Amino acid sequence: MPRQVLSTLQDCEDFIRGCLLMATGGGGSAEEGREIFTAALEEGLKIEWVDVEDISDDTWTASPYAMGSIAPLSQETQAAITRLGLVDRLGHRATEVAVRELEESAGVKIGAIVPIELGADSTPDPIVTGARLGIPVVDGDYAGRAVPEEMQNITYLHDKPGWPFTSVDRWGNVCIVKEACSHQMMERIGKMLSVAAYGVCYMAAYLLNGREMKEILVRGTLTKCLNLGRAIRQAREQGDDPIQAAIEHTGGWLLFEGEVTSKDWEDRDGYMFGTTHIKGAGDYAGHTLDVWFENENHVSWLDGEPYVCSPDLVTILDRETGEGITNTDIDAGRRVAVVGIKGLEAFRSERGLAAAGPRYFGFDIDYV
Repeated sequence: MPRQVLSTLQDCEDFIRGCLLMATGGGGSAEEGREIFTAALEEGLKIEWVDVEDISDDTWTASPYAMGSIAPLSQETQAAITRLGLVDRLGHRATEVAVRELEESAGVKIGAIVPIELGADSTPDPIVTGARLGIPVVDGDYAGRAVPEEMQNITYLHDKPGWPFTSVDRWGNVCIVKEACSHQMMERIGKMLSVAAYGVCYMAAYLLNGREMKEILVRGTLTKCLNLGRAIRQAREQGDDPIQAAIEHTGGWLLFEGEVTSKDWEDRDGYMFGTTHIKGAGDYAGHTLDVWFENENHVSWLDGEPYVCSPDLVTILDRETGEGITNTDIDAGRRVAVVGIKGLEAFRSERGLAAAGPRYFGFDIDYV
């Protein structure tokens, strides 16, 4: 497969649109992703990714990504930031610092970047980081969607350690973790650092050689997101149904249509937890759908009965535009369509369900 270049803002917006849908409510905002790409285009950077087979087996690869809650900052948090005199010194450039700090601490030269997941912000960030550092980005990721924890990445199922890893916040604090006793503790340490930083830290982790990376990579997902986002836009321009275009390009299915009536949520331990409540409309009138999220959507109930759950994807789209909606932004009164998409086959295994199924998230529900 040839290199794929995002040469225009429309290319970038199409890509963001596809990532946003696959992020199932998490993965950061489209606005932030757009800002990242716009700045890169203005700098004259070449925004691109390469086929994984272009990376040699002995090349060191790493995954830079954001760690933390997607919840909006509270007034109390804003006040604490002001009280401590914290100044945003790095912004998203913290990701670049994290990569360079990982190289220095591990004594290696990173030759390829692998996005950890698909998201409107969480995928543009490593792509542009690669462009700025002159490091190629591969066409693929380690989750096939956005996920809240390390255990929902394919790296966990294949026992690939994420450590050593670096964590850098926008204030300029740099942490290097040489060792973690498990992926669970890596997750906890990373999230606690993000809590200390009042929101998000930018990490670099999963030092794998090219051979190891190729064995587990979910391939071609960046190109798929670009094509998906383009198809949704073109459907709108042609007067076709963007929801149907999304379903056709993902092999998904329509789960529900209706109006958001409310959203319950809390910001806790570095995650945004909550439930979105939707009342049916059209063919779904008289029915309800509730969708529980931990940053991303994971468990749904149709009329109070368990419905589609992780590891399959439950993504909520604006009914008119087909644009994905983050759980940060979704609000009452929004007319939506809910689409289900088959998750990675690897997570349908016994170990995969133990890490990404409904019981992992605390619900006594059988995955079907």
